[in-house]
Amino acid sequence: MGKKGKKEKKVKGAEKTAAKMEKKVSKRSKKEEEDLEALIAEFQLLDAKKTQVVESACPPPPPRLHASLCAHPEKDELILFGGEYFNGKKTYLYNDLYFYNIKKNTWVKSDIPSPPPRRCAHQAVVVPQGGGQMWVFGGEFASPDGEQFYHYKDLWVLHLNTHTWEQIKAPGAPSGRSGHRMVLSKRQLLVFGGFHESARDYIYYNDVHAFNLDTFTWSRLTPSGSGPSPRSACQMTPTLDGTGVIIYGGYSKSRAKKDVDKGTIHSDMFLLKREVKDEQEKWVWSRVSPSGVKPPPRSGFSLGLGPGGRALLFGGVCDEEDEETLEGDFFNDLYLYDINKNRWFPGQLKGGRSEKKKRRRKKGAEEGAQTEGSPEEKDGEELQPTEIIKEIVAEDGTVMTIKEVIPGARAAEESEEEEEDDEEEEEEEEGATAAPLVEPCPRSNSMAAVKHGKLFLYGGMFEVGDRQFTLSDFYVLDLHKMEQWEVLVEMDPKTQEWLEESESEDEGDEEEAKGGEDEEDEESSEDESDEDEEDEHPPVKPGESLSQYQSRTEAYWQGLARTNMGPDAKDKKVQKVGLAMAKVFFEDQA
Repeated sequence: MGKKGKKEKKVKGAEKTAAKMEKKVSKRSKKEEEDLEALIAEFQLLDAKKTQVVESACPPPPPRLHASLCAHPEKDELILFGGEYFNGKKTYLYNDLYFYNIKKNTWVKSDIPSPPPRRCAHQAVVVPQGGGQMWVFGGEFASPDGEQFYHYKDLWVLHLNTHTWEQIKAPGAPSGRSGHRMVLSKRQLLVFGGFHESARDYIYYNDVHAFNLDTFTWSRLTPSGSGPSPRSACQMTPTLDGTGVIIYGGYSKSRAKKDVDKGTIHSDMFLLKREVKDEQEKWVWSRVSPSGVKPPPRSGFSLGLGPGGRALLFGGVCDEEDEETLEGDFFNDLYLYDINKNRWFPGQLKGGRSEKKKRRRKKGAEEGAQTEGSPEEKDGEELQPTEIIKEIVAEDGTVMTIKEVIPGARAAEESEEEEEDDEEEEEEEEGATAAPLVEPCPRSNSMAAVKHGKLFLYGGMFEVGDRQFTLSDFYVLDLHKMEQWEVLVEMDPKTQEWLEESESEDEGDEEEAKGGEDEEDEESSEDESDEDEEDEHPPVKPGESLSQYQSRTEAYWQGLARTNMGPDAKDKKVQKVGLAMAKVFFEDQA
């Protein structure tokens, strides 16, 4: 009894500490978030100009990470939403929406009125009901200098059959956060973990919330048992019977000493299971100890759910920290977790044969060709893959080193007949090998989705020294064959832009105009819309101070804030946002 009492006290103490920290973070970040709300409102005013759905064929989306990539529940399409891009000087946030047609290998950009505000590190889940829906919760918005953060707690649904966005306002939602995880379990969305960060403080979560898709209500779950410690960016996979979820890994930070943060990469695994007794629902945490070959510790890995109840984990980064430096070891490997067998195993590629060898194998089978020589003459050993170092020169002259793995020739080992066929082919053409294969370069925070047993992988980022490069390449891997990655969009060195802080303001302004936009004509149209928007605002008079301008135009800016925030927003908050919007405009004009 004594031990149990101590454990309960520790749990209650931890809950109190977390509650105090959350209150502290909320208080300190309130001012920052009010400033960011004004910037978000400015962007939403631009979005408000969209009055009808406009769909246009387009090239692949520009580089980004921390976006969401989902498989359409009814069509052969993938849905890409949001994300962020950083070029060394400025952070860009997106709320654009793209549809990728798998069969045609084409992209369409869909501009839909009243979309969610720009964000990254959110979560999106697709469901088949109502003709297909995509639910989006949370995420964050960052100031252009990347120093301030606003964490969303809003819930949106994209109706795929009508191409309309709708915000769902239901009480009891989780607090604002990003880096959380959300999955569909039966008829409800389960949300776990995440973090909230301001310029001075942060807090990580391990709470669990459920949104009922039938009643449109939120509820906070109170599972029994020992669950995961607070964390973000974990793997969250629904069980096959729909009664629970499996949590693996994740990342969190703690402040060991004053102003010294220490990151922790988690590699533990838990099961959250729903039990129903006497018509009462109960949730229980339990620790899971999987067998097999576990992934080396990492964060920022990509997630997917493959065929046969196998969870997928791709890439990521393991940061090596000391007192002065932080270096990341990036991965491009694939691991699979078999939910039925509770077992990890590496996703090793078999490699593909050259087209000439495939044609010969087909011809030999048709003609009933007989093998010469004994099978013992060839041992069918598998050649080890060769690591090739490739240098790519970016537009700004930066040299990026990319590792590529080219598998060697592989002899079939499934039957004696295949071994003999390989022998005959080698005699016919000496040196016939598998076609050179290129895997995605090591990266973290890329977007992954599975459709028809194929894993699609888009974008992400990697680092070269102190430079961060955001990617826009696109790959697909057939999970049934596990032979080779197919490149759908190659990495474009011209998009690997990085602006040094020491560069002149003129150079920075010129470069920033390029970063984070799709095409030059799109940039010009956005500039024009910005100019139109500025022309509509009350101009700043010569010699006018900020306080004078705010006082003179208060009614105008509060009206815009009220239009953007809706009739339910409190007057005091509308007034603050209106003043902040006036300040943003005044400083831009000054």
